[in-house]
Amino acid sequence: MTRLLPWGEDLWIVDGPVVNFFGFRYPTRMAAIRLSGGKLFIWSPVRLDGELKEEIDALGAVAHLVSPNKLHHLSLRQWKEAYPSAQLHAPPGLAKKRRDIRFDATLGNEAPSDWAGEIDQLCFGGSPAMAEIVFFHRKSRTALFCDLIEHLPRGWFTGWRGLVARLDGIVEPDFGAPREWRMTFLDRKLARLALGRILDWHPGQVVIAHGDGVRADGEAFIRRAFRWLA
Repeated sequence: MTRLLPWGEDLWIVDGPVVNFFGFRYPTRMAAIRLSGGKLFIWSPVRLDGELKEEIDALGAVAHLVSPNKLHHLSLRQWKEAYPSAQLHAPPGLAKKRRDIRFDATLGNEAPSDWAGEIDQLCFGGSPAMAEIVFFHRKSRTALFCDLIEHLPRGWFTGWRGLVARLDGIVEPDFGAPREWRMTFLDRKLARLALGRILDWHPGQVVIAHGDGVRADGEAFIRRAFRWLA
């Protein structure tokens, strides 16, 4: 059974294993984008197994391994070992955290020449605790978020964890960044500028790493997820 789910022209998503984060179990998701030259851009790579590798290899040659924030690094070494010629791209702060991995570049507000014109990006600033790189795949009009938007079904967490998740605003009917992360955005002006630039991309679709994205009305989905910035 195929693991790759088409999400738009030259864009696929893959659901990874559930991971434990401070006692909370989170679903995971990655995306693969085929660039115009046929090479692959892998966003937030999940655990790689033989079946997934076969499917990825059928799409093209893996050229770029991208961690959008400093939490999404668990499978980077495994992918680098499988694809030694691929370049590793780190968000601010990850190279210092993972000194055991040699990164080729640090991500920022401007797309490097390898994918400029095909994938836009920005560093969502305003928080001293975490900087996340948000991407926009032009061809499919898809925005890609990691932990800035979490959208989990009601009942995903149970017991006291379910209560905490509801208070965090990350389970239906609410969604967005966890409340404790929102509180770290001390520079709201900078965060609003980043949000404005994302909305200027006019995304139609949204892919997120933890939970359900949307296939339509992406702008409205993003506005609602960031209503805490209003």
